[in-house]
Amino acid sequence: MTLVPPARRAYALALVVLALDQALKLWALFVFDLAEKGRVAVAPMFDLVLVWNTGVSYGLLQQDSEFGRWALVALHVVASIAITIWIAREKDAFSALGLALILGGAIGNGIDRIAYGAVVDYALLHWGDATWYVFNLADAAIVAGVGLLLYGALRGPKSAAGVSS
Repeated sequence: MTLVPPARRAYALALVVLALDQALKLWALFVFDLAEKGRVAVAPMFDLVLVWNTGVSYGLLQQDSEFGRWALVALHVVASIAITIWIAREKDAFSALGLALILGGAIGNGIDRIAYGAVVDYALLHWGDATWYVFNLADAAIVAGVGLLLYGALRGPKSAAGVSS
């Protein structure tokens, strides 16, 4: 399979996202020792707090069994393979970069599930006592990737005189 031009940049971006995600998680767990520190205020609306997510996005489909854990790992693997193939064929640069963010995040969270049995979440946005879900860089990359993918889809095909990828 021949790679289309946006694919090389997309794969590089996926690797950067994966490396940053794993580095932040390792730092939070083993250097900063977030489990020992508990909730740490960083900014007026941002705290660090360790949460082990055994489910998927927003804590859905919580899995307490080994079967559930490995079923989610299998889902990560299948999705990552499908996205890798999609990137190789994607001609639109925005869509390819969006897919790369999703891929890097999915692999990062998949590694957590294999290594720890759950995904390491540590970022908490809040407004006073009102809190949002605890998330990580991989989750943020996936959300941004979906946004880019939607943007690529909604803007439609580029014209012949359009900007090259």
